[in-house]
Amino acid sequence: MALALDIDKLFKRRLLMVGGKGGVGKSTLAASLAVLAADRGLKTLLVSTDPAHNLSDLFECRFSQGRPAGQASVDWGKPSGKAQWRPQWRTRWKAPLQIQELNPQAALDDYLESVRKQMLPQVALGMRGALEKQLHLTRHSPGAEEAALLDVMTRLIQQRDNYDLIIFDTAPTGHTLRLLSLPGLMSTWASGLISQKKRSGRFRDVLSHLKSGADINNPLASADEAQQTPPALAPLLERQKRFSEAAAVLKNPAMSGFVFVMTPENLPLQETRRAIAALEESGMSVLGLLLNRLLPAEAAQIDFLRGAYEQQESVLSQVSEHLQMLPQVRLPMTGNKLQGRDGLLWLAGVLEEAARSERQKQKLPDSEATGQ
Repeated sequence: MALALDIDKLFKRRLLMVGGKGGVGKSTLAASLAVLAADRGLKTLLVSTDPAHNLSDLFECRFSQGRPAGQASVDWGKPSGKAQWRPQWRTRWKAPLQIQELNPQAALDDYLESVRKQMLPQVALGMRGALEKQLHLTRHSPGAEEAALLDVMTRLIQQRDNYDLIIFDTAPTGHTLRLLSLPGLMSTWASGLISQKKRSGRFRDVLSHLKSGADINNPLASADEAQQTPPALAPLLERQKRFSEAAAVLKNPAMSGFVFVMTPENLPLQETRRAIAALEESGMSVLGLLLNRLLPAEAAQIDFLRGAYEQQESVLSQVSEHLQMLPQVRLPMTGNKLQGRDGLLWLAGVLEEAARSERQKQKLPDSEATGQ
């Protein structure tokens, strides 16, 4: 039997990344986790990095059009109707839940404008047209928006002390593995740039700071060395340091980890297994698995649902075989509207009760846990 997910232990981390195949309900469950964190009095930030945002729809609230992220603040009072799932629900949270939807195009525009301002003083007048053309081409190059989003994510990670918990609603195999590869790529890029400047006689003795194995903090570690850092490279070195720090935080199991969401279907199972393997190979911690939209046993008696139920049981058997080491929670299929205050508070209650019930079962003798 797999371990039950302990939500309180989950919230002891500073960063949670919620991921899964598209359409499995990861945004809805990321929102529910954020609601539970806010209910515990944690100052929580929920961030969507998916270009197809739906947090504003889930929370049914208007987002301010900030750059590079739309923002909203949610402070719900006591729920009404079906959402009154537990009497101790706080009438007012200790701090409002902060929500952001990152805008990849705005992030890219802001990033390229910062590059333009940094480069213009270093470029001869006759070369500025070429610079503008290169920036225009970069705007439309593959991976440009992703790189800009990751730049914003590293800044949020750098500001983690402003919150008790940051939850990223993101696709882990894309955004995060890319994030982990960027510090090395940036070191290579910086080394090449410095080599070119050294050959031209404008920069000296900088390459040694970026050799493999060298401390990336060295170029800015002391006043004497800072004076030797070329102004054009200072932003690049700052960004390199920031990305390396973010990667270190994401690899620290005491500070961050992933929670995967999947439905009991073959394709989500296969993608989840590949993603878990890739993250663990990269040194990332996978904290748990939320199995979403499970059909009840009665579905086996209904012709229309029998095939789906049989597939579900087959997938759950494979989960027990291959993913037993992950703490898990099983959530039922529901016809309820999972939007707005009542919908999300109701789902948060279901999530917490399911986790509590599974933990309680594991404390019972096997005969009692199975109802024998």
